[in-house]
Amino acid sequence: MFNNITLEYPYILLLIFIFVICSIFCKAKSPSYLIPHLHIFQESNKKTNIFLNILKYLIIVLSIIALSSPIKILDNKLIKNDGINIILNLDASGSMKYRDLDKNDESKNRFDVVKEIVKDFINKRNADNIGLVVFGDAALLASPLSFDKNAQKEIINYLEVEMAGSKTALYDSLASSINILKKKEAKSNVIILLSDGEDTASQIPKDVVLRLLSKYKIKVYTVGIGPSNKSVLSQIAKQSNAKAYTAYSKKDLKIIYEDINNLEKSKIEKNRIILKDYLFFYPLFLAIILLIIYIYIKNKE
Repeated sequence: MFNNITLEYPYILLLIFIFVICSIFCKAKSPSYLIPHLHIFQESNKKTNIFLNILKYLIIVLSIIALSSPIKILDNKLIKNDGINIILNLDASGSMKYRDLDKNDESKNRFDVVKEIVKDFINKRNADNIGLVVFGDAALLASPLSFDKNAQKEIINYLEVEMAGSKTALYDSLASSINILKKKEAKSNVIILLSDGEDTASQIPKDVVLRLLSKYKIKVYTVGIGPSNKSVLSQIAKQSNAKAYTAYSKKDLKIIYEDINNLEKSKIEKNRIILKDYLFFYPLFLAIILLIIYIYIKNKE
């Protein structure tokens, strides 16, 4: 019957001991009167006083138990996944409109192809905590770190070229991703940065971003579309102890993300599911009933 019953705030039970100590040593002093035959009244009230004292103690104890919040644990499950923290950092600047990555379907621009590859990559990383950042003139958080892959793929469907502006705030986007990862505990915190152009809009200098990557031990795997920003992306990847890639086609992108898919894994806590039933109402209800009885008897005296 009492299996899996515990208290959310057990330290509140210490109030019971404080109450007992006060009832013994903190009694109020009352004046003494000499009344003939007082013992007759004392004997008649003795049983009533004992009953009232018991009620008083029960009311206090039950109230304190209610305050300590008794609960019954219905289910307690700790879910852990064998994965890492990954931020997918995607360039959505104006140059991503070019239609040169998918030779078999020239109706798709660079960003359309990237979205397909990224969604496929997410499908393969079921155990990972993944977030999405897109950037143009500024960096936008499209999705915080999450295990909800279906929601993230749905978000990707709504991402469009130039939704954050036409320029390329590459360093600012890295700074935003670092800010997300810097307090996350895992064996590996990783950013996968995809861009097709040089930085043209950042407020944060490259050197500051590189120092932050080193400080928080965050790896940046860079994916360049074409050769335009190869040197910058290579420097970022090298100084963060990661790897730089260059893609000229959809096939290249598939191979690159498949290679990144072989990143090391580490156990991180996904979620703790605790189903509990609150039981504080029962001692509280009983305390209220006893208080009503106490007041009624006290008023009859």
